Amino acid sequence: MGFVKTAEEIARIRAVNSNPRFVNAEMFSVSFLTDPATVARILPPGFKPADRPVVTAMVGRWQSNCVADYEGGAVYFAGVKYGDFEADYCIAMYMSTDAAIIWGREMWGEPKKQGSMGLNRQATKMCGWIERHGVRLIEIKADLTTDLGPTMASGKNFNIKALPATDGDGLEDDAILTLVDFKNDLKVNWSGKNASVTLCGTVHDPLDEIEVKEVLGAAYFEGDMDSHPRSIARIPATEYLPYYYGRVDDWSLLNTEDTLKSL
Repeated sequence: MGFVKTAEEIARIRAVNSNPRFVNAEMFSVSFLTDPATVARILPPGFKPADRPVVTAMVGRWQSNCVADYEGGAVYFAGVKYGDFEADYCIAMYMSTDAAIIWGREMWGEPKKQGSMGLNRQATKMCGWIERHGVRLIEIKADLTTDLGPTMASGKNFNIKALPATDGDGLEDDAILTLVDFKNDLKVNWSGKNASVTLCGTVHDPLDEIEVKEVLGAAYFEGDMDSHPRSIARIPATEYLPYYYGRVDDWSLLNTEDTLKSL
């Protein structure tokens, strides 16, 4: 229970970290088509876009065995490829608690930032949103009309783990590409075709660069997720650097040192 963990405490922590579970989840998503050129431009080196430029915006809340309760959302490019692997690539992710942010960012390389979330349902109508620094970055709505019933489902996510150099000049080392396999026990499973998605942007979160060309539909799940992560490749630091800086806040625009100098 202190700054230096005992062997027993380390064993307990390792057991949880190697078998993370996210349970009693509520996940609402809307998928849409974007410009293929946008996908190709945003994907880092080594990735190949899917044949169809599908994007998914998601909002949800979870309980867990490793980061307590939390809520948040994310945006993904669906079905991109890296070598022989195929998975969804996470573009941006927002979470409500420091535990969820730190764990996912340091363990898997998820591009997590702090944000607030809302998820509301009235009969078949549902709305979800993510806000950060007073801007509603993601807003999704749908009429969920089709009950698909309980099912087992699977999914895969790409993320990239990287650290900035201590002296502030580039990255400390090559980036690590991670792949997480999810096995989902969906107890509630609805879909709907009448849906909408709005993405807004700021200098730190440029989600408005992803054009909404055609909305494909919506989904809502409740259930439990088992996750199985692994590292699968390294991306040279010099190649990944422009993409890393695009996934974190622009520190050069957070200068408050000179705020009063113009007065």
